Amino acid sequence: MRISLSVANFTWPDGPDRIGHRVGRLARIADQAGFDTLWVMDHLFQIGMNGPAELDMLEGYTTLAYAAGQTERIRLGTLVTAAPYRHPGVLVKTVTTLDVLSGGRAWLGIGAAWNGREAEGLGIPFPPTKERFDRLEEVLRIALQMWRGDRTPYDGAHYHLADPLNSPNALTRPHPPILVGGMGERRTLRYVAKYADACNLFDIPDGEAVRKHKLDVLREHCAADGRDYDEIEKTIAMSVAISRDGRDGTDSPARVLERLGELAASGMDHAIVAPPGPWDEESLQLLGELVPDIEAIVPASR
Repeated sequence: MRISLSVANFTWPDGPDRIGHRVGRLARIADQAGFDTLWVMDHLFQIGMNGPAELDMLEGYTTLAYAAGQTERIRLGTLVTAAPYRHPGVLVKTVTTLDVLSGGRAWLGIGAAWNGREAEGLGIPFPPTKERFDRLEEVLRIALQMWRGDRTPYDGAHYHLADPLNSPNALTRPHPPILVGGMGERRTLRYVAKYADACNLFDIPDGEAVRKHKLDVLREHCAADGRDYDEIEKTIAMSVAISRDGRDGTDSPARVLERLGELAASGMDHAIVAPPGPWDEESLQLLGELVPDIEAIVPASR
């Protein structure tokens, strides 16, 4: 089983002038400990589950580029890019640039977007739900076309690219892996089956039955598209509060391993973990010590 880190909270107690130092050190520790991927949110305001909108929030791709320069092997991605926030040609160039400069370590995590407040606040067009999903599908098609090196003009309902040139192209072949985030059954999981390399589910209370149902739906979409269900990496976003002795409502390392084993038994391949607040070095180091044991867990899907 893979384990990765999600950085969703940048409000450390020593203030904004130390955010760069904190992010750089976090990335280096994660890289050296053997975590698979470093993920950041593609939000421009902090989201409600993490605190008020006014808390510190960094732009995702700039943050990943900075982390790439601090690291050597850890992969890098957004969980997940808001499809309407960037023109698809610019987005593909951005992810390709990250892949080239990092030596082939970029992911494209993407979704239809949901946070209308930040979009309205910053003047970003935020169409209705149906149109956002329509645009998401076009972005996925454009990304795959550009990564194939196909310069055929793209003429869609929402996007028109006269010459989708992408030079240099991504180092990762056939393309940076694509994760489509969300658990919607009618469109999101269908897009996973049709276009993506990974899905992303959520570790919700009593969620095993929900996850099983979602994976059954994904399996049905794969069958309809002639896609091998086992090719798709099943990732799960989860909150982990860890301490050496499991004090004050945290999980001990043994309990974290137990939780991950339960998730693997339910079909998860890849855990993407975040703490309830900003990362601290003790938690990161404790999780890093578990990486070899976590990688030894065999998911039920294998």
